Amino acid sequence: MRQRSRGRTAPVVAAVVCAAAALTSVPARAADQPDPYVFGAGAQRIEGAESSADAETLRAGTTYRSSIGPGGKLNFRVDLDAARNAYVSVVAVPRPGTGLAYSDGIEVTLQDGQGTSCGSADDKVGPGRFARPLAAAAHRTIGKGGPACQEAGAYNVLVERAGSAASTSAGAPDPGDWELEIRHVTEPGLKQPGPTEAPTEWPSASPGLPAGGTKEAAGGTGFNDAAEISEGEWNSRMEAGRTYFYRVGVDWGQRIFATASLGSTDTKRFTFVGEALTMRLYNPVRGLVEDGGTGPYDGRQKQAALDPLPEVAYENRFGSGDKVTGMRLKGDYYLAVSLNPQLAEKFGKQPFGVTLRVNVEGDAQAAPPYAEPVGDLGVSEGEKADRSDTMRLVGAAGVGTGTVLVLGLGAWTLLARRRAAAVPEGGPSASAGGHGTPQAPTGAPVPAPGLPPGPGAPHGPGAGSPYGQGAGSPYGQGYGYGPADGAGHARGAGQADSTARTEYGPPPAW
Repeated sequence: MRQRSRGRTAPVVAAVVCAAAALTSVPARAADQPDPYVFGAGAQRIEGAESSADAETLRAGTTYRSSIGPGGKLNFRVDLDAARNAYVSVVAVPRPGTGLAYSDGIEVTLQDGQGTSCGSADDKVGPGRFARPLAAAAHRTIGKGGPACQEAGAYNVLVERAGSAASTSAGAPDPGDWELEIRHVTEPGLKQPGPTEAPTEWPSASPGLPAGGTKEAAGGTGFNDAAEISEGEWNSRMEAGRTYFYRVGVDWGQRIFATASLGSTDTKRFTFVGEALTMRLYNPVRGLVEDGGTGPYDGRQKQAALDPLPEVAYENRFGSGDKVTGMRLKGDYYLAVSLNPQLAEKFGKQPFGVTLRVNVEGDAQAAPPYAEPVGDLGVSEGEKADRSDTMRLVGAAGVGTGTVLVLGLGAWTLLARRRAAAVPEGGPSASAGGHGTPQAPTGAPVPAPGLPPGPGAPHGPGAGSPYGQGAGSPYGQGYGYGPADGAGHARGAGQADSTARTEYGPPPAW
């Protein structure tokens, strides 16, 4: 049986490679075609109501699609209990090629039964004023803001399209309706209370960027098909007028830093594009954390960089400002890199070289003591399916000729895994020198460095923590959890004796 599997490997891989070659030969997307955005698999169509009294219910864990016109306001309903934190995110997709104003954007507000705002968020077009996906997430946080928004009951979600009703430039298409992707997720409460004061200070210097050579990474079209990358240096070829998404895993106690460099371009005359490249960072529930841009581009290399951010910590949600409150959850953080469509007009329609440099600093720390399993918060079942090996192979097709090699190696990996699983009784095992799972090909994403030390190991200058020495957990006995001032957490009840955590175990591995 194993011999037959081996004999079939070559033709199957050949078929995958041929299919990839065919896909890569498809003509490039015409300039007047819509910029693709992959919506969540199985997204359900829902219509927003003009009045909260008529609002349809958003179910937790479900992805929805809707649309909103210029100046539009839509209402939806969510039913919340008195124990779980709640998030509602909205991704708006303006029509490509639309001329937009600086203040055009999307706003999301979560309101209780009295109309009190529990939380609101927005994402605006900003400098560059070109169409790109926009995302904002409003939340209800238990234990924050007094008695309002803490009770169980029906809550209203108000989605507004901000800015001018029709802000088109000469020759640009009418802005029309924007497609929306709406998601409602909840987060369990804690078994025991932890600190409720967010940090007010963190290292202001930008972390050192990784070295050691670059790897190729073709970005996705949105959150659902974002390319997975890790700490390192990544090269991409990007078209003007498009947005590319990447996801980076960031654990409790870690902080992320990233830059995006737009490479130099030969030009025989002086010209420039204002805000040629923008980069935005979104958290696992698609809330905007931080953004940056290159400013004017004249053909010489320009770089956009994120400001230094605090490490991921549960108590950040009790702070103020997106930079703090946005770093409230472990999970996938998304980098969205957009190129101004004017680059094609001024410097040519060829793809532009962009280099992403990502640093994930600090050792992973123990998770807060959630009352229930959290899982991949913010990741839908459809996304999990899309991230499987098979879907990743299919989704990678069409990127370029280099994709053929990736597809072939991916198919070989899948077949090898199946062969390993189908070893007949008495056959060689992996531990005995048999055929196990093959190693990832060179250039494949690798986990970020800085694996967590053993339970109870102190975090400090010698362990990669940017905050200094501290072995106390803010939730009680056990695992090191910075920042700290002397014994234990500055605002928690941690112990300073480095006693191993026994109730919750060591921090989970990615």
